[in-house]
Amino acid sequence: MTPGGGVVVTGLGVHCAAGAGLAAFTDALRAGRSALLPAADRDADSPGAPLPPLDYPALLAERRARGAWVPAKAARTAARSPLGVQVSVLTAAEAWAHAGLAEDAPPPERLGLVVAGNNLNGAGAHRAADRHRDRPAAVPGRYALHMQDTDQVGVVSEVLGIRGEGCTVGGASASGNVALITAARLLDAGAADACLVLGAPTELAPVERQAYRALGAMTPAATGADTDREPPCRPFDRAHRGFTDGVGGAAVVLETAAGARRRGARVLARLAGHALRLSGTSLADPSEQVEAAVMRTALERAGVAPGRLGYVNTHGTASPLGDRTEAAALLRVLGPDAPALVNATKALTGHCLSAAGVVEAVATLAQLGGGFAHPNPWLTDPVEPRLRFTGTAAVPLAAEFALSNSFGFGGFHSAVVFATEGV
Repeated sequence: MTPGGGVVVTGLGVHCAAGAGLAAFTDALRAGRSALLPAADRDADSPGAPLPPLDYPALLAERRARGAWVPAKAARTAARSPLGVQVSVLTAAEAWAHAGLAEDAPPPERLGLVVAGNNLNGAGAHRAADRHRDRPAAVPGRYALHMQDTDQVGVVSEVLGIRGEGCTVGGASASGNVALITAARLLDAGAADACLVLGAPTELAPVERQAYRALGAMTPAATGADTDREPPCRPFDRAHRGFTDGVGGAAVVLETAAGARRRGARVLARLAGHALRLSGTSLADPSEQVEAAVMRTALERAGVAPGRLGYVNTHGTASPLGDRTEAAALLRVLGPDAPALVNATKALTGHCLSAAGVVEAVATLAQLGGGFAHPNPWLTDPVEPRLRFTGTAAVPLAAEFALSNSFGFGGFHSAVVFATEGV
């Protein structure tokens, strides 16, 4: 562990379909407001939980007008960037300010940046290919930067003045937790004093969206049937039909506990334990055994007995196989009489894919700090009634330890434990 007491969370930021900014996002969680559109209200090539139209310069001006911190480089560096990078700048700046790093940061070379995600800009690549198919010589040189996931690292590091270690990490839909774990290890190794973890938005191309449908993982496109008006994503309900994609990003600032103390920073929680394992497969199928193993290992590393766990933010995509497997793994680890409240944030945000783990870390910490567990608005017939799912209204939450799961195609299984005990 890091000398001086481990790794702590000091800042959060979020911008997704459910809420633009931490306060709006927390309000949406508490109210159980879902940003998901029924299939009948969108075309087959559009996300199920889209971002509202984003006027980036106007939003920066509005933030400045109400006194929010906006980095001087944000406008000119990101103004011509793709939508996903602009959302990342907004979330990163919010988390940076929330952590107090805008006023008091370690030296730039002691700041790190880990971006969660791979294949982030499929929609942008699709649009570029369409636009330049008949005039390839018109492709701008800057696209050589924008087409790479590392553009997220370059732009955000320039805007915030981060000069230490940085990278992108990919673990399919587990990428968010992979990034949190990677950042914690950088801090544990003494390579940085503070590290921004960024869950970057994923924009799917039509062919990518259709591939998920063909696999049976994503909710079907509209067919004119009555079911097209039903809630599109129902995690852990027997009526589940697959995930609905959502566009959004989130950011978490992790610091060494010693560094946070030196700065006098407000600590929101400790990243008390984590685990990451492969199941040795190239397929999409989850593994109950490995899911249970990463949950158990993360809890053991945090020093938390299952009976002390107060809350679980599940991976919960509404995939029938995925939900049944995760529910069975949870019962293996926690037992049928465990006190932990269980919910699935994807019912409100949609599945934010590479960013999901970071979005759900922010949701977990917002609930721990706010003293509530958000509703599962579409869960009326649970696949596993022995788990303590929250119902259709928010309930009080007085938990000191929370578990957040993220799993990904290709055998990626991960879990992180946050603790508010003693902070």
